[in-house]
Amino acid sequence: MPWYIGGLPFECQGCGRCCSGPGEGYIWVAKPEIEFIAEHLKLTVGQLRQRYMRRVGLRTTIIEDPTTRDCMFLRDRDGQRGCVIYSVRPNQCRSWPFWPENLASANAWNRAGQKCPGINRGRLYSFEEIEKIKRCRRWWQGAEPTTGCSKE
Repeated sequence: MPWYIGGLPFECQGCGRCCSGPGEGYIWVAKPEIEFIAEHLKLTVGQLRQRYMRRVGLRTTIIEDPTTRDCMFLRDRDGQRGCVIYSVRPNQCRSWPFWPENLASANAWNRAGQKCPGINRGRLYSFEEIEKIKRCRRWWQGAEPTTGCSKE
C-alpha cells in the first residue's frame, strides 16, 4: 500500500509558488488544452504557440520567463500574483501537488511542502481522491466515470 493510504491534507493558498522558479521545468499541454487557452486569450492557436509555447520532442510546453523561470501565465494583477489562464489551466497544473514525484515518499511530499505552503494544511484528500486526480488526463471532457475528472 502507498504511504499516503490515510490521505493527505492540501489547501491551495493561491501563492503561485507551484508556477514559479527558480528551477526550470516543463508545463506540458495537450492539443485540446492549447485550443482552450488560445480561445481564452482571444488568440489563434498559431499565435499562442508562437508567443507562449515550444516543442520538446513530440510534446508541447508553455515557456517560462527566462529570468525568473516562472510560468509565462503567472502575472501580477491588482497587487496579487495569479494565473491568467486559471479556468483553462493544463491538467499538469490542475493535479498539483498530487504528482508522482511528490507522492513517491513522505519525504518527497514534505520537500514539496517547503515550496508550497498549502501542503500539509487544510482539507484532507482521501487516498481514493488522490488516485482519481493522478489518473485524470482529460479534464475538458467533464466528469469521466472511470477517472472522476472534473473541470474544476
